[in-house]
Amino acid sequence: MLFRQLEYLVALSRERHFARAAQACYVSQPALSEAIRKLEEELDVPLVRRGRKYEGLTPEGERIVVWAQRILADRDALKDEVGALRTGLSGRMRIGSVPTASGAVSLLTGPFCAEHPLVTVEVIADLQSRDILRQLQNFEIDAGITYLHEDLAEHFHTVPLYQERYVLLITADDALAHRTTATWEEASLLALCLLTDSMQGRRVLDEVFAEAGTRPSPRIETDSVGALFAHVRTGRWASVVPHAWLHVFGVPHGMRAVPLVEPARTVPVGLVVTAREPGSVMARALVEVARHTDVAAALERLPGDPPVP
Repeated sequence: MLFRQLEYLVALSRERHFARAAQACYVSQPALSEAIRKLEEELDVPLVRRGRKYEGLTPEGERIVVWAQRILADRDALKDEVGALRTGLSGRMRIGSVPTASGAVSLLTGPFCAEHPLVTVEVIADLQSRDILRQLQNFEIDAGITYLHEDLAEHFHTVPLYQERYVLLITADDALAHRTTATWEEASLLALCLLTDSMQGRRVLDEVFAEAGTRPSPRIETDSVGALFAHVRTGRWASVVPHAWLHVFGVPHGMRAVPLVEPARTVPVGLVVTAREPGSVMARALVEVARHTDVAAALERLPGDPPVP
């Protein structure tokens, strides 16, 4: 059994197409197909359901691909560990983030890259919470930034980063613009642009609206926090956005950010890595950075604020 064969099987599982899997592995399609066929012979089980086109993995193949992902992840972790011992940490780290938290990622990648100048970082900032957990378990990313809940403790290590809270983003000429607070019920009556209901960030908002005894009826839905700001800028819409994004955009000219109350809800957001030991040396290094970085305090500072002495 060769690592290359396992890589081909994992690529086929991910791409769900022989030609795309071969392209991802930089080999010809016949070479990839032959390597997987030899792996089937060696394991003495069918791995791929073959027809006129790719029809998916067999039940045996689904189980073997999990082992293949684990073996390849351990191989990569070993290489990273040896490299770190010889010349310091190097290679590529992959971080997945829910869109509502992606504005906070730079608060970790900045100090991480300063400590580990030989590492490059890939940030995937449009993932749903369940996708982050799935990709962590499949070793497709090294770490995730997402909402924290009690069930995570069983399979993952977590580092709390900050408490997400919410503001009503409206135009400066709105009737609520000069208020010190607004209620969730008042927000529900506005022409709203919100995240799509497939995203956990939106589901959190719906829970708070329900707690306030109301239900929003957004005319515009999107999977981008940046798009929420863009729609409010037109003057036709209002939105509910995480306060953390004000650290990135500030309060744009012509808009107001009014804290939402009744209820004043916060939701914990944190760094999540797998609980396997020894695990990814990249993930361990990022955890150390997260434990020594006051992300919550940094998010309170808006663009233009004087630096903290």
